[in-house]
Amino acid sequence: MELQKTDTESNGGLSDEEYEPFRHRRVKKPNSTNGTIIHMLKGSLGTGILAMPSAFRNGGLVFGVIGTTLVGLIYAHCVYLLVSTSQKSCKRTRVPVLGFSETAQSVFRHGPAPTQRFANAAKAYIDYSLLIVSFFSVCVYLLFIATTLRDVINNELGIDWDTRIYILLTAVPLIFVTQVRDLRYLVPFSALANTLILVTFGITLYYIFREPIDLSNRELFPEITALPSFFGTVVYAVEGIGVVLPVENKMKHPQHFLACPGVVSIVLSFITVLYNVTGFFGYARYGPGTRASVTLNLPSEEKLAVSTQLLAALAILFTLGIYYYVPMDILWRKVKHYFPAERHNIAQIGIRFGILVAMTGLALGVPELEPFIGLVGSICSATLGLLTPIVLDTVFRWSTPGAFGVFRWRMVKNVILMAFGLFILVVGTYFSIKDIVEIYG
Repeated sequence: MELQKTDTESNGGLSDEEYEPFRHRRVKKPNSTNGTIIHMLKGSLGTGILAMPSAFRNGGLVFGVIGTTLVGLIYAHCVYLLVSTSQKSCKRTRVPVLGFSETAQSVFRHGPAPTQRFANAAKAYIDYSLLIVSFFSVCVYLLFIATTLRDVINNELGIDWDTRIYILLTAVPLIFVTQVRDLRYLVPFSALANTLILVTFGITLYYIFREPIDLSNRELFPEITALPSFFGTVVYAVEGIGVVLPVENKMKHPQHFLACPGVVSIVLSFITVLYNVTGFFGYARYGPGTRASVTLNLPSEEKLAVSTQLLAALAILFTLGIYYYVPMDILWRKVKHYFPAERHNIAQIGIRFGILVAMTGLALGVPELEPFIGLVGSICSATLGLLTPIVLDTVFRWSTPGAFGVFRWRMVKNVILMAFGLFILVVGTYFSIKDIVEIYG
């Protein structure tokens, strides 16, 4: 990111309360508040919305609404904790901006004595977790697009092309999409992807509502054994923590991010409503036969229904730019000193292309990649999206008298949220390992 990292010389002996990080940020090509909303929407709004009816099949109509709203609130709170902790760390260390891993490093380094030795380890863990999740997700999305194109095109044209051909065809436009380095120039891609997902959402709702819905034979509450699947689907559909600080750090008016109403409240309220509507009415329509993606329940003989699969695939294609931005920003900061300044442009082009080639090769060679990615995603996403913001908030407040509030209620709240995050972590890991054993056992 083209951000000024330090601004200590002009601040003299200012106290934490006097130092205002936003005033000292030097951001080239900052994003507007609306552009930030678009990026945040794209970070959480994806094809996961099409899996929400399946989640409600496991959770039931009543508990599904309650559980989805609860997850939305918890995730919104975790985003708030992460951003507010980062901003407070900026004030304490008198720097204008901190990224995700830098925030963790700062919090641990200036936290209680027992945590200080883990500062560098915390930074490295977050950096490498984001790299692993983001780059390997490219393989999954590449395979998703290729499989969708194979099913639709082979059926429409009466041909029998292998999935690998479609993987190679999909990789061609990605050569150009993944070369976009400026977050501002990714706004049109994110906006288009959001539009395609919403159109897919609208077409799906058309098929759901075109005939009367009968709720008489639908489950209202879940079986206990189905709860893990319900929460696992919802959490991984909503979570997009990797893009939060990068987009907040590039805002023209960062004070709008946590405002009320602000970027976080607007985006996650909208996401929660969409997910509830899709999940509730999708399950109400298709009942026990609801499939993993609700688009698969749509009539395959109708062109409009088939188009939803293509629109979802295109949305993922245009989303890959923003997914590439976060890990490439991390990776480039780690390796750019190995290249002369005059060759930075060529180096970036080569690295971005090389990683795409590697991920494409992995998708070609291991078509059952999803279970392994699910395992990595379960471990890293649960810790990054839920547990990490809670831990950072707790460590930051630990040495400050009264920071946990009356009767230390914030500590109690953090412990409860941490228990929920650990539950999601264990459940997601268990089911991913189970899938791997079933495929390769």
